[in-house]
Amino acid sequence: MSNLPTLPVTFRPGRTRVVLLTAGAVILLVISAVAMLLEQLGPGERLSFILTGALIFWVLAQLARVRVVADESGVTVVNIASRRRLDWAEILRVNLRPGDAWVFLDLSDGTSLPALGIQPGIDKQQAIADARTLRILAEARSVRDPEESTEQDQG
Repeated sequence: MSNLPTLPVTFRPGRTRVVLLTAGAVILLVISAVAMLLEQLGPGERLSFILTGALIFWVLAQLARVRVVADESGVTVVNIASRRRLDWAEILRVNLRPGDAWVFLDLSDGTSLPALGIQPGIDKQQAIADARTLRILAEARSVRDPEESTEQDQG
């Protein structure tokens, strides 16, 4: 198991994040500049231009915040509007099938959780490598000490 990465490790779509944050900043700057350059606009109209630009930046920043953080005790999945903490034992399988927009985690409760922090959109090879690493981590850490599970069953 020496090929496992040192924990904690964070998986996030790096190139996608750069594109989203850069686009958001450019949009905010352009809309703000237009608001200031249009002389016929009143202060309220200028403010609404700038607020619209800020709202667009905020939405793109929310899209850019997605990540999957693996540490010794489990995984935290941060998606656009949610955050979920999972113990390693809850993750049965890490899936990134051809055509998937992101990784899906099959969970012990029978559900599947999308993990948007690993997505093949702009950097497919990195997403495949990240999914493989998370899969290896999940498989290595899901093996529990039999005494530990017996204690949990009794308590």
